[in-house]
Amino acid sequence: MDNGASSYRRFLDGDDNGFIEIIKDYKDGLILYINNFTRNIFTAEDLAEDTFVKIVTRKPRFSGKSSFKTWLYAIGRNVALDYLRRHSVVEVSTDELQQIREEEESLEAQYIKKEDNIQLHKAIRNLIPQYRQVIWLVYFEDFSNIEVAAVMKKSVRSVETLLYRAKQSLKTELNKEGFEYEKL
Repeated sequence: MDNGASSYRRFLDGDDNGFIEIIKDYKDGLILYINNFTRNIFTAEDLAEDTFVKIVTRKPRFSGKSSFKTWLYAIGRNVALDYLRRHSVVEVSTDELQQIREEEESLEAQYIKKEDNIQLHKAIRNLIPQYRQVIWLVYFEDFSNIEVAAVMKKSVRSVETLLYRAKQSLKTELNKEGFEYEKL
């Protein structure tokens, strides 16, 4: 049974510990996923928190047609896109930018852990947003193409094409850095 779904059901039945489990299990991944949209780790943290607040206050129905993680990331994606529509221009000082980058790198290092994966993740940053998103969901979050299609609101075929192009673009980025890749 999907732990997120069972935790959410427990939360809806009045067990607050169910929601605490959801936050523990999905917070870091959701923050890094949202960071692909915002490119600001502090904003991504705030938007992940907004996602969880939205779930607590509105208690949306989880139908079970997808995994709980897919459902949660789709809500996070919508929160991030709403934010980007409202805040199209953001000014950041050089000192703040350096602090944001340091915090982002620290969180990424904890989450990714291997040096090769860190290099790979940095190359992914240089991709266009849709490529970053599809690669992140498939390779870092282990989503199936069907789940990615649900999150991105695209057809499975579109996701397959997008993933192929994203991988080609990523290979080009990795070649620029002299990175040796095996499984792309």
